[in-house]
Amino acid sequence: MYWETCGNPDGVPALIVHGGPGSGCTAGNRRTFDPDRFRTILFDQRNCGRSRPHASDPAADMSLNTTEHLLRDMEQLRELLGVDRWLLEAASWGVTLSLAYAERQPERVSGLLLSSVTSTRPLETEWLYRGVGRFFPEAWARFRNFPGLADTYRLPTDSAPPITGLLQAYAQLMEDPDISVRARAATEWLAWEDAVLSRESNAIRAPTALAPTTRSWPSSASAPTTSGRTHSCPTAF
Repeated sequence: MYWETCGNPDGVPALIVHGGPGSGCTAGNRRTFDPDRFRTILFDQRNCGRSRPHASDPAADMSLNTTEHLLRDMEQLRELLGVDRWLLEAASWGVTLSLAYAERQPERVSGLLLSSVTSTRPLETEWLYRGVGRFFPEAWARFRNFPGLADTYRLPTDSAPPITGLLQAYAQLMEDPDISVRARAATEWLAWEDAVLSRESNAIRAPTALAPTTRSWPSSASAPTTSGRTHSCPTAF
């Protein structure tokens, strides 16, 4: 698992929990906190970013990538770095993972700084992968059709059967031995997410999936000047 620290080694420990699932951290995450006051810790979750094996590797066993595995990884990282308590900063999927960690290890969390909040409740997944399809009917039909479930999931306004069946179908396709099947499934999934995000003013189309991203990271452990957005509320929820 890839990890790094930056900022003040004696500062307030703060863990960046990235979203996705699957995105990995970026160089910009180094600038989240004031480097004079915080010890910022970044890590790429299992099979993400620079962690290996990458999810694009056909040999990667995704059955070993569950919420439970990720929670154990976070706790092992905390122990490895000798951190007693840390502030968790997270967005999107990272919020779900951070909330689960805080429930499991409340004595190890000094605070939560959360944005783009999602708890991955059934109500949320139902809306994201079916309900919102009423605004994008053609894109949703394409998303539904690829796994061959047009007869099972007829309309985005339906409430049954649970949408988990469609999501599980994609999960199985993403573990197909044929890499081309995986690539097509990832492309269809991203096409749906692109449609959902298309109404956002700052929407950016996602690149084709499965190829791990290569980034050039500075070698210095220090972060550039922070925006200071947490100075007044280091344990904001």
